[in-house]
Amino acid sequence: MITKRGLGQLGLLMAALPWAGLLAGALALGGCAAPQAEAPRDPIITESDEPEARKRARIRMELAVGYFEQGQTSIALDELKQVIATDPSYPEAYNLRGLIYMRLNDTRQAEDSFRHAVAINPRDANTLHNLGWLQCQQRRYDEADRTFDQALASPIYGERAKTLMAQGLCQARGGHPDAAERTLAKAYELDAGNPIVGYNLANLLYARGELPRAQFYIRRLNNTELANAESLWLGVKVERKLGDKVAMAQLADQLKKRFPQSREVTSLDRGAFDE
Repeated sequence: MITKRGLGQLGLLMAALPWAGLLAGALALGGCAAPQAEAPRDPIITESDEPEARKRARIRMELAVGYFEQGQTSIALDELKQVIATDPSYPEAYNLRGLIYMRLNDTRQAEDSFRHAVAINPRDANTLHNLGWLQCQQRRYDEADRTFDQALASPIYGERAKTLMAQGLCQARGGHPDAAERTLAKAYELDAGNPIVGYNLANLLYARGELPRAQFYIRRLNNTELANAESLWLGVKVERKLGDKVAMAQLADQLKKRFPQSREVTSLDRGAFDE
């Protein structure tokens, strides 16, 4: 059974958000994570019980995963053809095929692949997550919201924080900041160290004028090694609104020293706090 993590959930999210490099490794994200299996039956199924066709398909699937991780999409697709020819009922193969087509910007083929995987296993939360993010990328925000809800409905889904993050970001993109705040707050409860969640939650609160709450989240982030130009700049703006000149100056100094060429420093130098 495939147990690798980090194969594409939210993979296309990375280019649009701060901490892209961090997320590529830490959050990007489990599209081919271990399948969320049903509760074990009696007797317990062991590797020796695995049908021969599934075993052969699994070995080729592991090869496809490796090629995908190395960016060799054509070879990965060739391996997946062999996987599907050997075992057409292998849902993970269709999920990975969907991720490859997302990487290739072929959204129609990607969606067809994800839907095929879900048709085989309707409770596959990983694939539902990927389908939801694809729909969000296409600005089909209501559909995406429902698909994320389906993924989160699985009682055995182990990546809830990641899906809540994706759902919250999608809700914000779709013009629903209140829903986005609630969803990101749930994600934060599960993964308070996630800088994407902390930053975006603070940013939503800042935009709504809830400055003490925004300060809480952005200070926590800026007090870690994960602080970057975007988070420090948001911290500067929050402290300025709250009238804490000392904290504002400290953050501005960090921003200039650590990220002197950033656009945030340019904005700071221009005094463009409200842009």
